[in-house]
Amino acid sequence: MPQDSAPVLALRGIRKQFGALVANDDISLTLQAGEVLALLGENGAGKSTLMSILFGHYTADAGEIEVFGQPLPPGQPRAALAAGIGMVHQHFALADNLNVLDNVILGTEPLWRLSSARQAARARLQDVARRFGLPVDADARVGTLSVGERQRVEILKALYRGARILILDEPTAVLTPQESESLFATLALLVAEGLSVIFISHKLAEVLRVAQRLVVLRAGRVVAEAPSAGTSAAQLADWMVGRAVAMPQRAVSIKRGATVCELKSVRTEGSPRDRLRGVSLALGASEIVAVAGVSGNGQGALADLLCGTRRRVAGTATLSGRVLRADPATLVRAGVARIPEDRHAVGAVGDLPVWENAVSERLGSPAFNLFGWVRRRAARQHAAAIVEGFDVRGGGLDAPARSLSGGNLQKLILGRALLPPPDATVPLRLLVAHQPTWGLDIGAVAAIRTELIAARNGGAAVLVISDDLDEVMALGDRIAVMHEGRLTAALPAAQWTRESLGLAMAGASDASDSETA
Repeated sequence: MPQDSAPVLALRGIRKQFGALVANDDISLTLQAGEVLALLGENGAGKSTLMSILFGHYTADAGEIEVFGQPLPPGQPRAALAAGIGMVHQHFALADNLNVLDNVILGTEPLWRLSSARQAARARLQDVARRFGLPVDADARVGTLSVGERQRVEILKALYRGARILILDEPTAVLTPQESESLFATLALLVAEGLSVIFISHKLAEVLRVAQRLVVLRAGRVVAEAPSAGTSAAQLADWMVGRAVAMPQRAVSIKRGATVCELKSVRTEGSPRDRLRGVSLALGASEIVAVAGVSGNGQGALADLLCGTRRRVAGTATLSGRVLRADPATLVRAGVARIPEDRHAVGAVGDLPVWENAVSERLGSPAFNLFGWVRRRAARQHAAAIVEGFDVRGGGLDAPARSLSGGNLQKLILGRALLPPPDATVPLRLLVAHQPTWGLDIGAVAAIRTELIAARNGGAAVLVISDDLDEVMALGDRIAVMHEGRLTAALPAAQWTRESLGLAMAGASDASDSETA
């Protein structure tokens, strides 16, 4: 790939400020034809803002963008699409009730056309799929597809619209290892055809594998630019965070304690992708049980059940020998804490200040409640202890929670779960951590994992539900896999490999889906 040729994309002097926050500070970068450029940085480093400016969702305060030598009109997503820029978000924008062809052509035809040119669209889709090695059934309903197949549809949708520059945002976050390998093979075909890719990921090993060049942002500025060859993951982490980052290691010598929570043949109601189908699991004190699986296979139902927000319709569930009730407030008082999957929609109320979010799940505690009135002084003191103890940065106690970066919001939620109110009489018994580090940078990941291991070492039973196999294998004393609402036996971590986990995530496992130990 000749580096001295004219770039297909050039951003020069991009600046964007939100109030006192400078999100992008004089950022310049280029992208060559047939190149995979990795864009890295901590949460809040400015990556999302920069891509939103490129795609026309934001208008830069200063700077300019050229695409294939032509200026890109600011603040116009339609202009970005017309210039050949496509984006595949980490949250797929597909309609599950429509088939693949309808999803691909949705929005590409004028509203006043009396009939859809479906035959021509089908032929074009098949041509694009064949050219880029992305086989797909145009008539398949998207809701029936696997996560990897849906991602393939998202890529096809961008290519169908004529994308020559493709932005991939956390593309492997919810893929099995086998699906990730398939994606990497697709990327090789794309760049061989001359497409250019901006690859955004927190998984440093895969970044070094697929990208030719790396650009690192920190605090809104470019702090490093280098070829991937000769660059190490440790060096990338240092550039991203500004210091060396060491991942915490769980001690394997700690003995599993008495059973804290036990499920036997539990079933729940829900959609086919969000229910439990005869799940059995025992969680012991002083251990982390990690549950792997592709999102949407019942993990949400499992987390909801253990936190009291979903009822079982069959089977038994106990906590410390007593019936596990579908009553969140009772479970909180009994020593159950949670880190919900969606920190923004479920874990916090974005418009409320940090201090209110810090005590929101403990408002029934007399420490913060006097005859129905919030004891603001005590609540703020407790919130301040969480902010200090868990290194929550950004705006202070009165800042709205939505102003926090993803990593800092997650640390606030973790602190709320782990730091009991002053009048607590029951220790932490069970921590349910659903996607605890999803989408976080390496510094925040290290901080969150350290606290999860500390909770386990302190005697709590910790359930970690994660799509990230590196996380599952790093944290789990025992590991189980969930697929289509069923759970394999939770086996010692040493009995699993990445390959066997990936196969189990895809449903190709002969592991028992019951456990009594």
